Amino acid sequence: MSRVAIVGAGYVGLPLAQVFADGGNDVVLVDVERRVVEGINRGESHIEDVPSAELAPLVARGAVRATTDYDELSGADAILIALATPLTKQREPDLSIVTGAVTDIAERLRPGQLVVLESTTYPGTTREVVRPILEELSGLEAGKDFHLAFSPERVDPGNESWSTKTVPKIVGGITDECTRRAAELYGSVVDTVHPVSSPEAAELTKLLENIFRSVNIALVNELAQLCERMGIDVWEVVGAAATKPFGFMSFKPGPGLGGHCIPVDPFYLTWKAREYGFYTEFIELAGKVNEGMPYYCRSLISQALNHGAQRSLKGSKVLVLGVAYKADISDIRESPALKVMELLEKAGADVAYHDPHVPSFDGKTSVDLDPVAYDCVAILTAHSAIDYEQVRSDAKVLVDFRNATGDAGREDPKVWKL
Repeated sequence: MSRVAIVGAGYVGLPLAQVFADGGNDVVLVDVERRVVEGINRGESHIEDVPSAELAPLVARGAVRATTDYDELSGADAILIALATPLTKQREPDLSIVTGAVTDIAERLRPGQLVVLESTTYPGTTREVVRPILEELSGLEAGKDFHLAFSPERVDPGNESWSTKTVPKIVGGITDECTRRAAELYGSVVDTVHPVSSPEAAELTKLLENIFRSVNIALVNELAQLCERMGIDVWEVVGAAATKPFGFMSFKPGPGLGGHCIPVDPFYLTWKAREYGFYTEFIELAGKVNEGMPYYCRSLISQALNHGAQRSLKGSKVLVLGVAYKADISDIRESPALKVMELLEKAGADVAYHDPHVPSFDGKTSVDLDPVAYDCVAILTAHSAIDYEQVRSDAKVLVDFRNATGDAGREDPKVWKL
């Protein structure tokens, strides 16, 4: 049994805590959000992937607890860092949350402890940023007095097929012994551990995974815009291509990228690449296409209103269906639906939204699903709980960015599809 401290009790930290506690370890979560800490200590989860019914027994038997006090770290065998790594307004890496936490960790670090960074970042962060802070403030040497590694999170909110326990864990330490210690820790609770030669290799592995998705989504998003001009249904084309049993992987177009990874992480590599005089053109181009999709969506909604109802966007009542960044979850981080709503409102539309998973956000409240009351309905996120056939029947004009209406929508003249 190990004593594991996890800094950050969010979408990565809380599932990690559950896995380690289920594996027989004592886990303490450290988080600055007092509301989150108090909820966890009551056995109440704020993360859909960790139901309260599963968290509560772990809390009741003392296997999981939460605190705002970094002094709790001193008693841990391992400290895992699972904090956000956002971008600045200039779309450059912002490691301030991580470095702040690392500073607090360093002041309490003791010999023999294992420190693992899980936050997605650019190659070199563990060795060039985290290590110097830990060594300078603790007086200890990484690889000799304490162990240091990087193991990227691979969380996919709402995925019922793969969990923190079953997704293979990548581990790269600054020394072979650091890698071994980290692999041993994770190997005690997850099904598969894949060691790599260095933290830099592990850091780049995570970025590659997300860049791969970003680039391929951009490809089909660009194709969708071409298909609209050519009068071809992009969904039919993608579906047909997916019947090939080799050499093709299906990606779906949509209103843009959302979530905590794909819209953000690729730019960590573009920033780092410039240090080497290298320009990641595929990443930059993919970002340009994907970031432009909400603007394209606004234009398509305007076109649908103009040609389908002889109305201008200004003054029209528009109902957005779904504001979470993907189906059947409540996570709105980086959701393209929020940008589409902002653009519609700036164009003078009267915008409301309905989302069974997001009752409210930023002062807005989900309204009843009543398509008849609106000039246009736009499907931005296709939650499975919604009857889209009924929506198609009731809506005056329907713009479907997720192919929720399927073949029926293709044949319906009042339905406009991406």
